[in-house]
Amino acid sequence: MDLKTQDSPEIKEFIQQNGSLFWWVKPEEKMNISINAVVEAILNYGDEKSVKELFDLVGIKTIAEIFNKQISGKRSNYHKRTLNFFKLYFTKHAQ
Repeated sequence: MDLKTQDSPEIKEFIQQNGSLFWWVKPEEKMNISINAVVEAILNYGDEKSVKELFDLVGIKTIAEIFNKQISGKRSNYHKRTLNFFKLYFTKHAQ
């Protein structure tokens, strides 16, 4: 994902609408979080509507790339059920 898309007004609006999901970020810094943090928070804590909106805004393949990069290390912040679900989902829908 390029920085232009990350800083788009649509992404900023999306972050604002889902601000409670970014509980670890100071309110004044929420608009500056990375797209990686947005993906992680929405996939971990978001509902079906917010996940779909994120897919529409960023693209499922880009989300899958970010997710796969995040889980490729020794440690990940995803819940076990979330990790399993999105591994299966992206294998089927983002290839």
